[in-house]
Amino acid sequence: MMTYTREKNTQLLISLLKQHGVRYVVASPGNTNTAFIGSIQGDQYFTIFSAVDERSAAYMACGIAAETGETVVISCTGATASRNYLPGMTEAYYRKLPVIAVTSSQPIANIGHLSAQLLDRTVIPKDVAKLSVNLPIVKDNDDVWECEIKINQAILESCRHGGGPVHINLPTTFTKPFDVNKIQHARLINRVTIDDQFPLLEDKKVAIFIGSHKKMSKDVESLIDRFCEENNSVVFCDHTSAYKGKYRVHYSLVSGQEYNSIITERPDILIHFGEVTGDYYNLKIAAKEQVWRVSDDGEIRDSFRKLRYVFEMSLNSFFLNYVGHGTEINISYYETCKAKLDQVRNNIPEIPFSNIWAASQVSSKLPDHSVIHFGILNSLRSWNFFDIPDTVTSDSNVGGFGIDGNMSSLIGASLTNPEKLYFLVNGDLAFFYDLNVLGNRHVGANIRILLVNNGKGTEFRQYNHHANYFGEDTDKYIAAAGHFGNKSKSLVKCFVENLGFEYICASDKQEFLFQIDRFVTKNVQDRPMVFEIFTNSNDESCALEKMLSIDIDKKIVRKNKVKSVVGTSVISSVKKILGS
Repeated sequence: MMTYTREKNTQLLISLLKQHGVRYVVASPGNTNTAFIGSIQGDQYFTIFSAVDERSAAYMACGIAAETGETVVISCTGATASRNYLPGMTEAYYRKLPVIAVTSSQPIANIGHLSAQLLDRTVIPKDVAKLSVNLPIVKDNDDVWECEIKINQAILESCRHGGGPVHINLPTTFTKPFDVNKIQHARLINRVTIDDQFPLLEDKKVAIFIGSHKKMSKDVESLIDRFCEENNSVVFCDHTSAYKGKYRVHYSLVSGQEYNSIITERPDILIHFGEVTGDYYNLKIAAKEQVWRVSDDGEIRDSFRKLRYVFEMSLNSFFLNYVGHGTEINISYYETCKAKLDQVRNNIPEIPFSNIWAASQVSSKLPDHSVIHFGILNSLRSWNFFDIPDTVTSDSNVGGFGIDGNMSSLIGASLTNPEKLYFLVNGDLAFFYDLNVLGNRHVGANIRILLVNNGKGTEFRQYNHHANYFGEDTDKYIAAAGHFGNKSKSLVKCFVENLGFEYICASDKQEFLFQIDRFVTKNVQDRPMVFEIFTNSNDESCALEKMLSIDIDKKIVRKNKVKSVVGTSVISSVKKILGS
């Protein structure tokens, strides 16, 4: 009977080598690679050759790869063994030969502490490997995930864009005995190009998730609509997704509900494209089975930790493959999700004067064909609860996800079309962080800024934010309260008016409603505008809590109460005892 090492990182490597069809191994003798070689030497799947000299081993792998067209693994121990791979790996690099160098080692934490037979492999010459990864020693599920991703990346890269060598550093803990009969199965990720056979979608519940995305062509939007109709699909997106088609659902108000479950809306397969998203709540819609990532770059982006395929192609190429195969239109999935969203929205309670309340009043009144930008986190989240007119486009700096530069991005965009209105919703810390751009001589009259001034980084004072653990003490340094005039009624007013802006303000709902028509005036006026509203963090937190507590399932409420009383660790222990 075949037996394997107990070391999980090695098990995962073996599992994925098999699933990717890698069978040739050239092994060099050593101690740190015992977990790997000792495990595969009795496994009939692998064809293993021995080479004492690592220089020869690497060149032997080049010969095998060139002759067979298959990927070849070379395995060595610590010390200078891997240095001897460099000539052969360089040859493989310039000939684009798929060679995987698995260099075993002591834990990399020992580097720099005079450990014998331990070299630093974290940086390698540019032309010996297309990709170099260091695997963790597996201690928890996060380490399993990291191993799966890095191993898949490396193996896929060895055959990508013509092929070439890659490097996997495999640390060992020298664990004995070798008594594992069945290795841990690792999640396989495949890359699909336009020339490959596409996987099937038959009889699967399918949804689309779009992260932040550049402006989308009408042709692609139309293809997405056809895909939804032919595959009974729905598009989950937010105000940075750029999709304005028929089947979009801004679902964060539903997916954010703390006392209800969205399990009935969760798809079997989630098609993911776009970049970083600020819509944290919709990330909970992760597929039951698989995520398919579509991107021109073809990179592995496992946002949902269920990635199965990466389609290295344009959206147009992807969706063209999955439309035109049926004539029946079925949109029941979309209708179910839309009905659920409408149900929750129809029960929004009275909420305090806040960013969320402002969004509820302004979102539907934005002038046609205008543009709106959102500050990250609180502003974007608040406005994602509500739809904006179809002709209004929106954006947010969710790439780097910092508070700097929101106004500068808005100003830059506004310069391209002086006749179009450009709005921004921003918190006070972000506003003052980027203040100097308002003095730029190119600022046009088409700018409208809604400044939500609560005197701090109110995000850190939300009822559900971990930093609010410190209560009022959070304000001292984490939420940075009290800066920039501490909600001065004259600071922003005097500053922007001296720069030629129109200034209006509100401290409560009545004052806000009195000013709102001026702020959303349809045409470009004679000067830019700042609308400063003064809120407080308690009201901001209360508003968010009310919005996330609309749809209540009593079973979930009871379960949460039990967790708060006995703790999650006790519940986990009971489940283990019961075998559930």
